[in-house]
Amino acid sequence: MTTKRIVPPQTRNNLIIDSLLFIGGMITALSGIYFLFLPIGGYQGGRNPLYGVIILFKRHTWSDIHVWASVAVLALGAMHIPLHWKWFVNMSKRSAKMFVGKAKMSSNAKFNLQINILIGLCALILAISGLYFLLIPGASHESHAPDPMWLFSLPLWNIIHTWSGIIMLQAAILHSYLHWKWAYKVIRKYWRAFAKSMV
Repeated sequence: MTTKRIVPPQTRNNLIIDSLLFIGGMITALSGIYFLFLPIGGYQGGRNPLYGVIILFKRHTWSDIHVWASVAVLALGAMHIPLHWKWFVNMSKRSAKMFVGKAKMSSNAKFNLQINILIGLCALILAISGLYFLLIPGASHESHAPDPMWLFSLPLWNIIHTWSGIIMLQAAILHSYLHWKWAYKVIRKYWRAFAKSMV
């Protein structure tokens, strides 16, 4: 006996990957916000009055959460690309034709493309700067070793990582807004199928 599919396999896979990306992205963003508002350094009551404040976990645990959630998001993002490969190819061809005046693109499609490019660029910058903090000796914020000065100074790497993360978070929110109807329709189909099975 065959069971009727609720949605096509690719739609199901997209929903799974996108849901995991959303969860991983939220964890990465929240842990990043923790480091943004509770920076290391200073002393109690001095230039860093929040020195030593613990929210849910110690700083080291927040760091581990941030690192592993980021790794998961990058891995899921790498899986997300093949699922949307046709879209990437089609949009690349359309963009090339549009650039030479042989094709047109709606304003919504252009905006969606720009948001996706921005997310991709920010993800690349975040990955490179994150690997710098993780792998370069002395690049850790908690390290007492001298600044390794690999391409840039440690404070500049920190600014690059922080602002690319802030920009990517805003772009990801816009991306979610642009595609919320698709997610709502697919989740509603699954919910209705679940409700029927319970009757």
